[in-house]
Order: sequence, then structure tokens, then C-alpha cells
Amino acid sequence: MSKVKILANYLPQFHQTPENDAWWGEGYTDWTAVKASKPLFTGHTQPRVPLDNDYYDLSNADSIRKQALLAHEYGISGFAIYHYWFSSKQKLLTKPAELLLEQKDLPIEYLFIWDNNTWKRTWSNVKGAVTMASSEYEKKVDPQDSGILAKLDYGNEEDWKIHFDYLLPFFKDDRYIKIDNKPVFAFFQPQIDFETIEKMAAYWDELAKQAGFNGVYCISRDGHHKIGFKHKFRYSPFVPLTWNQYLFYRSKKEISARTDKIEFYDYDKEYNKLLEDAKKSDKNTWLSGFVGFDDTPRRGIHGRIIKNGSPQKFYEWFSKLVEISQSQNKPYIFVTAWNEWGEGAYLEPDSVNKFAYLEQIKRIVDEM
Repeated sequence: MSKVKILANYLPQFHQTPENDAWWGEGYTDWTAVKASKPLFTGHTQPRVPLDNDYYDLSNADSIRKQALLAHEYGISGFAIYHYWFSSKQKLLTKPAELLLEQKDLPIEYLFIWDNNTWKRTWSNVKGAVTMASSEYEKKVDPQDSGILAKLDYGNEEDWKIHFDYLLPFFKDDRYIKIDNKPVFAFFQPQIDFETIEKMAAYWDELAKQAGFNGVYCISRDGHHKIGFKHKFRYSPFVPLTWNQYLFYRSKKEISARTDKIEFYDYDKEYNKLLEDAKKSDKNTWLSGFVGFDDTPRRGIHGRIIKNGSPQKFYEWFSKLVEISQSQNKPYIFVTAWNEWGEGAYLEPDSVNKFAYLEQIKRIVDEM
């Protein structure tokens, strides 16, 4: 039985972009919200501070190198890098992946997870879009403004070709993850016009074969909607796999919105659900665990917090998920996340736990 490899979900933020400057203010990155976060109740650990105050800049190649070498040292096989492509005319937060591509000597595998969605401001009533920053960084100026920041537009074959051509240098990288000589490409929101996604994937398959591959290995995030490709991956926490789970999380969210109270969840209970669902997963579904969660830096009192977590609990639960993955002969398992500081989900060392979570990863890998 081969060892399952651990992929840490990776946020390619934390560097200045013209769009962030225009939308949220000069120099805004996720660090802005992380630094400004305040404790909202007794015992609330905020703000989260990276070890040695290392508020890195991911437009700097040395920062990418430091991350990749640290991940490799502690047994992380690769990064699952979020990919923000809105249309053939707009892509965002691409710099970190491009810097990784340039540094061929870095011993880290990787793949892309396309977070195919529309971005909006918090006050926008546009359905099916996501907000990307706290309301304190924005103002509604024009009453005619829809609040759309970046609109998802799949386009047609011409646009799909432009997208594929951008991806091709990454696909050709020996470190880019492939299954049966097919680059793995993940869709985070398969339910958003899956009919078009399927057509795009079929076209990319042809282009990949022309480029010397056996096609593209498309995987989609599993969910209660049951829409997507045959091959799937899971994301945790808070992604429902059944309608009952969906209604549970939705009701908690609605109560939070009405009462202006934080949504609280228990670490053990959330992981126990993951484990039970993992045991029932099919051979084509890659599993996922999480480090912790607290997105109050982004959402304030409307945030979600998973309480009672610790490095030791992470070891106990995530090691069980790894065992299930291995018993089901799955090649990879995801963990949320390498660096989601604005969501309190990170393996990187901080001022409180130091390297403890990375040490648990290394312990799990050494015990495989």
C-alpha cells in the first residue's frame, strides 16, 4: 500500500494588487484584516500573529521559497493553490503560483483549485457570489452600483483556449500533480453552470492531448448538490455532503444573521462528522481535514469559530483521516490550510503554537 500524500490548501493572497488597492484601500491584503482583528469574547485568541512577526509578501520569490522548503521539511507533499480566473480578460492573485513555477528547484508538488465564482462587496444583494473582505473596508458610494467586483464569465472556446494556454506551462512542470499523465485540475464550485464546465473540460482534454498529455484529470468538490465529475475531492470544514447537513449549517447562519452572534462549533463534533462521511466515501473521492477555523477577522460577529481545538486533537483526528485514505488506496488528502490566516486555518507557525501543528503533520507522515 502506497503512502497517501498530504496537500495543504494554499491562499495566493498576502501581496499588494491594483484591484485590492482600488476595492479596499491602498496596500490592502489579508494581513490587514488579520492585524486589525480583536478578541470578541473572553478567551478569544485574536489577533493571530505569525511567528517572529513574519507578515510576508507573496510577491517576493524568497517568501515562496521559504514556504515551500518549510512545508517540505515537515512532510507536506504539495500545495493545492486557489486559482482565481474570472474571464479571459481578468485573473487575480496569480503572482505566487508564477513565482513557484519559476523556481524549479523547490521540492514541492502542486495543483490548482479553481474557485470559479463571482466576487462582490458585502452589501451587494447579487445572488451566488462571495464577499472577500470585511465591511469596514468598504463604502457603498453609487446607489446604482451592483457591488460586483469581479464577475465569473466562462466564455466560449476562444476564451477556454486562452485559459488553457495560461495553465499549460504549469501543467508541463514536472512538479505539477498528474494522474495517468493527466494534469489534475480541480473545480471548487461545480454547481455553477456545470453544463458549460463539462464542455470546457472536454475541450481542454483535446488541447491537453495535443500538448502531449493523456487529457486533463478534472475533479470537483463534493457537496450536497451532487453535481460534478466522477472524480471528486472534499473540503472541510462546513461543506455539507447531505441536505440535512446543509440545513443545519444554513439554520446556524440565519440565526447568527438575526441575532448578531458568532456561530460556534465544536472541534471534536465537526471532525467526527468528517470521519463518518470519510468511511462511506467511494474510491474516486479524495478526503479533507482542517487545522482550525475562526473567520472573525473577515466576518466579525457574523463569523464562524470551531472551538476546543489543539495541536494534539488535530493529530488524533487528522491521523484517522489519513488512515482511512490509505485503507481506501487514495493518493492524496487535503488539509485546510497552509495559510488561511483570515480564517484561522493555517499550518504555518504562529506566536502561540509555534511549529506545533507542523510537528503533528510530520509525526503523522513518519508513522505511515
